[in-house]
Amino acid sequence: MKYRISVIMGIYNCADTLIEALESLEAQTYKRFKVVLCDDGSKDNTLEVAQKWAETHPNYIVIQNEYNMGLNATLNHCLEYVDTEFVARMDGDDRSLPHRFEQEVKFLDEHPDFAIVSGPMHYFDDKGVFMSGKGRGVVTKRDFIAGTPFCHAPCMVRCEAYEKVGGYTIDPKLLRVEDYHLWFKMYAAGYKGYMLEYPIYEMRDDRNAIARRNWMNRKNEAYVRYIGYKMLKFPWWTYVYCLRPLVLVIMPACLYDYLHRRKL
Repeated sequence: MKYRISVIMGIYNCADTLIEALESLEAQTYKRFKVVLCDDGSKDNTLEVAQKWAETHPNYIVIQNEYNMGLNATLNHCLEYVDTEFVARMDGDDRSLPHRFEQEVKFLDEHPDFAIVSGPMHYFDDKGVFMSGKGRGVVTKRDFIAGTPFCHAPCMVRCEAYEKVGGYTIDPKLLRVEDYHLWFKMYAAGYKGYMLEYPIYEMRDDRNAIARRNWMNRKNEAYVRYIGYKMLKFPWWTYVYCLRPLVLVIMPACLYDYLHRRKL
């Protein structure tokens, strides 16, 4: 079987959830894929779990970083093993819904002028799904003003787009916003994308995590907005939105939770 999709997975301390994530890939209705798992210096037995799985699943490749390098570098390491038409993302503690790949490949095959396709997510914890996102259709440059327009983990991207922009940029100031920066680069290079209407992915999350803010992450988001707006040549007045992540840090948790749910 000739694979059309390479699934790239950076795995780190996810031994307890990895098998469930991989089983969701095996349950895909579209089967022409391989998986590249890169362990980023896990302190638990994530690497051993992945290696054991690969022993009985020949379309899985397990590699590892010499030390913990972060998601940007880990995904770039995975990209070195990509030799397919499409690249899909997946995280080691989430689940892909069964028709995810089928829907994404169908869209890209039918729309050769699009390079990126993703979809909304269900958010779940031990008690079940507690929130769901919604798609927006065609993503325009203007959508970048409000925030990252694509869900990263459920995305599928043409390999040529990754090659054109040189993959993920390695920079400490892009920690936790590597995907937002990637989309800026791809749109600046002339590529465009689409968000499917209904959820295709389930993200493991904490109901209370929505209300937690991390100053460093918010500062990084403000930074990537600033450089991204310049990439896409946005008008001067849009730069006020660079301050939005910093405002969210001091916003009451209940108000932030409300706004986050409205966005989804």
